[in-house]
Amino acid sequence: MISSSHLVDWLLEGLELDASLFHVGRYCGGWHASTQGMGRASFHLVVQGHCWLHLDGQAEAVRLEAGDAVFLLRDLAYRLSSDQNPVSACTQPRQAMQALDATAGDGVGLVCGFFHFRPGLSSLIVEGLADWILLRANEPAGHAARALFGLILEECERLPPSQTLLERLTHLLFLYVLRQQVHAGQPLGGLVALARQPAFAALLVQLIEQPGQAWTLENMAACTGLSRSAFFKRFNELAGQSPGQVLLALRMRHASQLLQAGNTVEQVGAQVGYQSVAAFTRAFAKAVGVQPGAYRRQHEGR
Repeated sequence: MISSSHLVDWLLEGLELDASLFHVGRYCGGWHASTQGMGRASFHLVVQGHCWLHLDGQAEAVRLEAGDAVFLLRDLAYRLSSDQNPVSACTQPRQAMQALDATAGDGVGLVCGFFHFRPGLSSLIVEGLADWILLRANEPAGHAARALFGLILEECERLPPSQTLLERLTHLLFLYVLRQQVHAGQPLGGLVALARQPAFAALLVQLIEQPGQAWTLENMAACTGLSRSAFFKRFNELAGQSPGQVLLALRMRHASQLLQAGNTVEQVGAQVGYQSVAAFTRAFAKAVGVQPGAYRRQHEGR
């Protein structure tokens, strides 16, 4: 049996996401920028100078300095700007970015991009996280994150910087920041909240280790020592999802791993609890967006 802390780490390490850059450069003078309305999670790393973060519903603007990063996990109403005043920030122009210049004494250098969280287990984890997370350059607990940010800064000094390397470093930076948030005791929901509760953590471990078992609401409730109704109510309160939805996500995650390892669709369906190939194929295609056979072929030879 693994501890709640290790289970949380397992969830975070298993978070499947892609980071993609859309801006690496510098703004000068008056400006504002935002990805609001694109329906995507985004990130902004300040690699030079400073700017202001304005979030709707938050009275005060947040000053972002070089070495700070903000991760917006929802499509929030926000803008970055050279202007501290929220009203005049809206009137600042949208500009084309200039190239980064390590010797410049004005303006702000930014690395900006999107996160894409893959459906299923990753989405269930993200839904329980804060809407936005701020990493400060001077936070004493963020030693590992600062080291990664240092590598990002170093790469930005290369002209032009490698987009692939910046995407991978940002991916790692985000995982470190999440782990820091979780272990600092931040109030989070979703699967992380379940993993923090010893009785529910024990159940999660069993669901992860035995996804093919014929799980019912009754035997899941028995693992926690709660009645069926009390278990269902408390599980939904903590996770924001039903036990069946979480079990399905864990099964599809395990099925994806087995398919990537070269197992046949028939073998995988049986191992994750499906009585027929047709039932498994329907469930996998709905959850992942592609037929299991096609998914397996996509990963052949990787």
